[in-house]
Amino acid sequence: MKTLLKSLKITLAFCVFFSVFYILILWIFAQVAGPNKGNAEVATLDGKVVGAANVGQMFTKDIYFWGRPSHAGDGYDATSSSGSNKGPTNEEYLSEVEARIDTFLVHHPYLQRKDVPAEMVTASASGLDPDITPASAYVQVKRVAQARGMDEAKVKSIVDETIQKPLLGLFGTEKVNVLKLNIALEEIDNIK
Repeated sequence: MKTLLKSLKITLAFCVFFSVFYILILWIFAQVAGPNKGNAEVATLDGKVVGAANVGQMFTKDIYFWGRPSHAGDGYDATSSSGSNKGPTNEEYLSEVEARIDTFLVHHPYLQRKDVPAEMVTASASGLDPDITPASAYVQVKRVAQARGMDEAKVKSIVDETIQKPLLGLFGTEKVNVLKLNIALEEIDNIK
């Protein structure tokens, strides 16, 4: 009986430690070492918050760059974050990807099927990915420039300016935050 009580006390102590103190330690660490003090990085346009820069958003108009597709809820729903869990031999998954390719080609008639970046027709594991590769941004430059009545070189230079390099030049790959890129485009339009 003594052993059972001792085990229960230890279990209770660990539950309190890991559910309170451990989380508190992580929160303090995020406040000190984390970007933006551990809070979501909000993106603003004209002084108004337009979204969280670390969560993808749905852009479907031709005047905007598009991000990766999302399977999280109705799209980019953080409460339903997940991938589809459908494998590359799943017929339903393959038909979804084919439909996305067809849609992408309708909006990018200057591309061939083989030129469509895989990330633009497949969802990320979380369904919340806010970033695309520079290559995926570059294939959209012509569409966005035409839709906005802008010079392609100017739109490409905006993409170039928003490319985020790997952490310390070593960790990760180059990426473009879609929301920040679209905000940069809107700011250029507001200057006109």
